[in-house]
Amino acid sequence: MRYRMLRQIVLRQAVLGLFLIFASSLLAQQLSVPPKIDFDSVPNFFKLPPDLYFGEVPGVAVNSKGHIFVLSRGNTTGPAYGAAAAQLLEFAPDGRFVREIGHNLYAWSYAHAVKIDREDNIWVADKGSDMVIEFNPDGRVVMVFGRKQEASDEKTGPLPHPKPPLPPVDGMFRQVTDMAWDSAGNTYISDGYINSRVAKVDKSGNWIKSWGEPGDQPGQFSTPHSIAVDAEDHIYVADRGNRRIQVFDTEGKFLRQITIDVAFDPNARPAIGNKPQLPITGAQTFAPGAPWAICITPPPNQVLYASDSYPGRIYKLTLEGKVLGVIGESGKQLNQFGWIHEIACPSQNELYVAEILNWRVQKLNLRPGR
Repeated sequence: MRYRMLRQIVLRQAVLGLFLIFASSLLAQQLSVPPKIDFDSVPNFFKLPPDLYFGEVPGVAVNSKGHIFVLSRGNTTGPAYGAAAAQLLEFAPDGRFVREIGHNLYAWSYAHAVKIDREDNIWVADKGSDMVIEFNPDGRVVMVFGRKQEASDEKTGPLPHPKPPLPPVDGMFRQVTDMAWDSAGNTYISDGYINSRVAKVDKSGNWIKSWGEPGDQPGQFSTPHSIAVDAEDHIYVADRGNRRIQVFDTEGKFLRQITIDVAFDPNARPAIGNKPQLPITGAQTFAPGAPWAICITPPPNQVLYASDSYPGRIYKLTLEGKVLGVIGESGKQLNQFGWIHEIACPSQNELYVAEILNWRVQKLNLRPGR
């Protein structure tokens, strides 16, 4: 009797496993299959000095002269928990090292994103210090937003995550993630992991407003992780935990949302960790199509690039959200990716991708006609 019961249990588990495999395969087949875009990764593009290294690379940006700015979690000091991990490096268009910007800057704590505005000013979001810093093209600090915790305060430490969350404070951030600009010079800051909102400041640095709160409804966010603005001044927010890109006008009015729903290899490997059990419930950070990074190319013919952590691809989309093609897969070699955290797209066929797990930036040359 006992043997028979065990055999029935094993049979049930086997049938359930086959059903899940079949269901996942059927779901992948029902989704559209986007074309793969051929591309090359330039080997050994960045020429670092002998005594300088990249750590995790969460940010990359390109200015109007083709100079590349890499924000790295290098230059680490302190223990594993609470270490200061941020350095901003500039490279010439051919990959030659130019300089370090902001060495030992007070805001450096835990690097998150770097962007270049229309006037070639350099902006950095530091998640650890809850600050956004603007440098001029010469590398001098112009404006600072937010405020770092005081080292002497007895309550200084990890930010609390109470539920319901603490109300946000104008001018302050809680684990800030990214920034972008409209044609009038207003800055939009994704105030990401805790406040779950978008802040708007004018070109003089004055706080104008913010919108958003934790949630999954239109205008709500679950980790607004990356932000971009198109030529029509529409604001695109990578709402990573909700597996979508939300689009707003400059006043924060919800316009539409984009989801990336295309077929993928059900046997795809994650860049790290166990293969996710699909479908993922709850937070969608590691779900296929969940946008970690977004980038919009310059006009006149703008397209949107987005990346996910699993299956670890880059997606090329129209601004309306149609997927035009996919690029790459998870892995450690050239042409593979390990958690793309930021994308710079100076043109449709030239991308720079910053990877956390592989401690690098890859320069990609796309060949979509092949």
